[in-house]
Amino acid sequence: QVQLVESGGGSVQTGGSLILSCAASGNHKSYIYMGWFRQAPGKEREGVAAIVGDGSATYADFVKGRFTISKDSAKNTLYLQMDNLQPEDTAMYYCVQRRKTGTSWSWPGGWDYWGQGTQVTVSV
Repeated sequence: QVQLVESGGGSVQTGGSLILSCAASGNHKSYIYMGWFRQAPGKEREGVAAIVGDGSATYADFVKGRFTISKDSAKNTLYLQMDNLQPEDTAMYYCVQRRKTGTSWSWPGGWDYWGQGTQVTVSV
């Protein structure tokens, strides 16, 4: 079992910044691929960013240049630095982890473990 606990969500104004954190525990050492998804009310979950097979980062087009994903392996923690936040970024953000690649990183079904989510709200 793997436990993922997100933190760092909150309410900001347009143009503001937040840093999300995801602490991994349990039998997580084999699940080396991590990422972030989000889900807004009435919408499907969508991939935001991920650490992919070669250890590099990949991003959804709608966050490129604004969000940065990073990982501190010593602390077993994944981060998402979010800058220039916009109202359309309002959503519940989820940390995800999986053991293998082979499916598109942006497909929700390809991830083994999910955190409980942290809410991000951006006001105009």
